[in-house]
Amino acid sequence: MLIGRLGLDTARIPHADRHGLLWLARGTLTVRDGTLSFERMEKASSGDALERGRYTIPFQGVSMILMGPGSTVSHDALRLLARHGTALAAVGTDGVRMYTAPPLMSGRSGLARVQARCWADEEARLDIARHMYSWRLGEVFAHRSISALRGMEGARMRETYRLIAQQVGIEWRGRRYDRQRPGAADLPNQALNHASSAVEAAAAVAVASTATIPQLGFIHEDASQSFVLDIADLFRDSVLIPAAFRAAKQASQGAYANIERLAREETGTTLARTGTISKMITRIKQLFPDDAD
Repeated sequence: MLIGRLGLDTARIPHADRHGLLWLARGTLTVRDGTLSFERMEKASSGDALERGRYTIPFQGVSMILMGPGSTVSHDALRLLARHGTALAAVGTDGVRMYTAPPLMSGRSGLARVQARCWADEEARLDIARHMYSWRLGEVFAHRSISALRGMEGARMRETYRLIAQQVGIEWRGRRYDRQRPGAADLPNQALNHASSAVEAAAAVAVASTATIPQLGFIHEDASQSFVLDIADLFRDSVLIPAAFRAAKQASQGAYANIERLAREETGTTLARTGTISKMITRIKQLFPDDAD
């Protein structure tokens, strides 16, 4: 006999056998006839995957449901998700904001345990940092010092900014950011600030969906989202900077007066088109492979 009401206590599908994330927006997530149902009330617009209608959600087969703008969720839906270990997060359009992620994740802690062991061991922590730098910079460096690696990264990034600005066709005068007056920066720097927030939100989704520990970073150390920042930085060259500079170019041509909105939309489109969050999840699993669930 299966234990529990309808045998559901023992029928939970392991996260290793689930199929990633499910994006829902502009509708209502409820429970109908004992299962999860999403009712899309608006006519689909450009970029939306779902037409107007009611859909049965295979919630036991996904690790995390992302609720986009214009969505509501019922108490019964939250209870059902919690019972089956499926996480729910409220996000911005295309995942450019991460508002909440209740800890309703996998019953296993394999990735988090490996992460914690690597973080607690000084040599292993440096090896993980070097691994991430090798992904970003295209080679494995012999240096065994984080400060030396950061210095090399800084030099590479200055050249990367220059080259991407040249490719996009904007004027670049260097990275400048005054926290007290963020709006005083030029358009490319403002766009970089807003695009950074969007990519960090995507990284927060990836970290939450893998149940890894956001505070335990390997390159970033002090921030409460240190590991999120580590993962976001892996996509600085390929996603963040090009999207920000494209937004800055459009803004300079009079496309929008609001550079924040333009940078967010351009970054979100890039995240969706390139499947960045899926790639982030893959990278996290590659960093901590031994006990991955």
